[in-house]
Amino acid sequence: MDVAHCYLEGNADAVEFCPHDGYQHVLAASTYTLKEGEQPIRAGSISLFDVNAEKGNLELFHREHTAGIFDIKWSTVGSNVGPLLAQADADGYLRIYSLEGCCNEEKPRGGFLNEVCGEKISSSMCLFLDWNPTATSISVGLSDGSVSITTLAESKIEKLQEWKAHDFELWTSCFDIHQPQLVYTGSDDCKFKCWDMRDNPSRMVFQNSKVHKMGVCCIAKSPTDPNTILTGSYDEYLRVWDLRCISRPVNETSVCLGGGVWRIKHHPFVSGLVLAACMHNGFAIVKIGDEKPEVFEAYSQHGSLAYGADWQRAKLLPGGSTIVATCSFYDRLLRVWRPKSDFCCI
Repeated sequence: MDVAHCYLEGNADAVEFCPHDGYQHVLAASTYTLKEGEQPIRAGSISLFDVNAEKGNLELFHREHTAGIFDIKWSTVGSNVGPLLAQADADGYLRIYSLEGCCNEEKPRGGFLNEVCGEKISSSMCLFLDWNPTATSISVGLSDGSVSITTLAESKIEKLQEWKAHDFELWTSCFDIHQPQLVYTGSDDCKFKCWDMRDNPSRMVFQNSKVHKMGVCCIAKSPTDPNTILTGSYDEYLRVWDLRCISRPVNETSVCLGGGVWRIKHHPFVSGLVLAACMHNGFAIVKIGDEKPEVFEAYSQHGSLAYGADWQRAKLLPGGSTIVATCSFYDRLLRVWRPKSDFCCI
């Protein structure tokens, strides 16, 4: 069920609900727009919205104009700092913003992003980022196939490690929630790898280069099962892996979602439920269980490349569903919706 929608100023590519208590009504949406010409310009923005599903409100309260953005992520819950938003952009910068002047859910109006620090960490483009579980480090995937591990110390970004991990664009990097010394990476070279950062440079723990038929776009470790990890690929498959046997996925082909699997997000409360952005085939909610994964619900109200997707971290609504935000690229459309399915039945 659609709650609200709006159009952004640029091509929409990422949406992220703030996970921190008291700020879970805040939704960030980012854009990347290539302006053609003799000297092409990659422009972008971050827009902050107040989401009130019960009233059907999606209210813009702040916009930050930046370089073209490939990814944004809020800092993880459980750290000692308030909400921070990290940005990976086309100019090779990693920027960190704090959320300031934003009241709690009962008085949600106002607020803005304040840049805490920004550092050009590469001459290549920054394509993806991920916070470690304690929000002390950020991994950044780069367009030259490298991965950079940075830390935020005293309002300054410092590079801890950087190494050439893949032959082509590194579209995704993911800290292991249960073993944060491990980082997983995926790339246009069709390889899925794991690295141990206790060595410098990091030591490769494993790689699988035979299963994905096209580039690896996204990786997501299960928050509840330390042995389960998911990958999404341009080849349209969402794959479930058991880290104790990495030679092949649990189901040889797992589940075909009918479009390149660009993003996957685990449900914040319901184990085994995943939200997927499927590029050319809208969005899907997938149930991952003991049997072959299956599509629980599909959402096709976007008319362009399905890129950004996230669950709201607020409590389950009556009926057991959770609010979802999605965005599509060329039509610049941001939608907030409520799944039809009753998650209590899962």
